[in-house]
Amino acid sequence: MTEENVRFFGGPLDGRVQTLDDPVSGTVMRHVHLHEGPKIETFYQLGFTPEAGWEYRLCGLPASEVDEAREL
Repeated sequence: MTEENVRFFGGPLDGRVQTLDDPVSGTVMRHVHLHEGPKIETFYQLGFTPEAGWEYRLCGLPASEVDEAREL
């Protein structure tokens, strides 16, 4: 098991850094925000570049894939 740092880009988690165990490129993560208002769901896709390392980028998600997304 390897532990890696990942940075978030875009949406409500922009700038956040988190540790992941055994990251898999292409993984989609769902973030649900419930703060004194309507439920807001945002989706991030995990990717890797040699220059920046692991990063979650804000992405849209087709309704058919919503249930398969990993929840934060």
